[in-house]
Amino acid sequence: MRFAFSRLEFSARSTLRFIMPVTRSATRSAASTPVGGSNKTITMVSPSAASKSSKRKASEELPAAKKTPRAKKTKSFDKSTVIPPISDAFIPPPPPPLQNEFKENTLVPAVLTFSFEDAKAHLIRADHRFEDVFTKLRCKPFEFLEQVHPFRALVESILAQQISWLAAKSIIHRFTRLYDPSLPEKAADYSESKSPTSFFPSPYQVANTDIITLKSAGLSTRKAEYVNDLAARFADGRLSTEKLLAADDESLAEMLIEVRGIGRWTVDMFAIFSLRRPNILPVGDLGIQRGLLRWFLSRHSSKHTFTLSPHKLSESESNDDKTNRASTSAMGPPPTTPAPKTNPGFQLTGDVEPDNEVLPTLSKSQSQTPASIQSIPALPESFTPSIDKTLEADAMNTEPLPEGLSVADLKSRLERKKTKGALLTPKEMENLTASWAPYRSLGAYYMWAL
Repeated sequence: MRFAFSRLEFSARSTLRFIMPVTRSATRSAASTPVGGSNKTITMVSPSAASKSSKRKASEELPAAKKTPRAKKTKSFDKSTVIPPISDAFIPPPPPPLQNEFKENTLVPAVLTFSFEDAKAHLIRADHRFEDVFTKLRCKPFEFLEQVHPFRALVESILAQQISWLAAKSIIHRFTRLYDPSLPEKAADYSESKSPTSFFPSPYQVANTDIITLKSAGLSTRKAEYVNDLAARFADGRLSTEKLLAADDESLAEMLIEVRGIGRWTVDMFAIFSLRRPNILPVGDLGIQRGLLRWFLSRHSSKHTFTLSPHKLSESESNDDKTNRASTSAMGPPPTTPAPKTNPGFQLTGDVEPDNEVLPTLSKSQSQTPASIQSIPALPESFTPSIDKTLEADAMNTEPLPEGLSVADLKSRLERKKTKGALLTPKEMENLTASWAPYRSLGAYYMWAL
């Protein structure tokens, strides 16, 4: 009976063992229970415990090992596929000039086609204040005459677009040196560049020069194409000194604007400073627009006090000690034409090029161009503050302002309130200067100095 009770108790305990949930402690005890009465035990290890154990063992086996940073993966490439820089690539040499290509009659002669004294007298009759202006500042484009080669003047004008005068000087010299390697390597060492008759490549040479060769001198692709197009027109006879001299003002503009990279502003500067045309009014030039406003406002408003802008005043003071610092050359002053999306102090770079009709306003450093660059002469020297006495002189035979313009309009425009993107429209400029014709070029030159 007792034996039967014991068996029943053992059976109940076994049943409860299988019914009760297995805890961690029970698992450990079961895992360490001997099997078959032997002294060996079977240890059950979970996968997470196994990984932790293996890591622990690895750290114990290599106690002195240090963690090293993972090396960055670098893109592997075949060195044979690398494109060599343009300096290492083959650059075709420019062609030699043709024999007897240049003739003396290809140069614009250093003479005027009109009487300078008659022009001065005409402007003085139109506005007596010009008499004092002529004594204060000489009209260099029409008083300091020199021979000019039109092809050279236009090429240098294109090369100088949208970059500082220092960069332009370097690129023009490197471009010229492509065709004569005997020239000094540095532009500063080549003093003969100031002469309009010094060496310059012929249209035939430039037209037959590869774009890659032109770019090796520092030209952008677009400027190389512009120069190549201009040279081709001179080489095949579509353009020539004789045709440019014989054309009237409008025909001249039509011929030159067909050339890539040349717009109306460049044509006007070329007509004034290279061909010395007497009746050119650069209507798109912001500097001339501002000068006209000051000139005519002081004439029609005695209450208006004329004052030079601060940077003009500082320039005029420095010019007192540096008279005749810069001479006028073939292509006129740096552009001061208004341009959309361009700040007044915008610093230009070599690869930013203009549309045919619009050029940006240059910074002060770019407007002070030395005379060593024939195509980028300096602006006329600024008047000193004494000019206010000239401008405020009593008006004699004062003509009324053109219809549609008032003193209030001139004042608001001078305060940078533009109309149609400009201070004055072309029609307003033509009406204001109607009495200057046919010698508008002379009067316009002095507006830069205001």
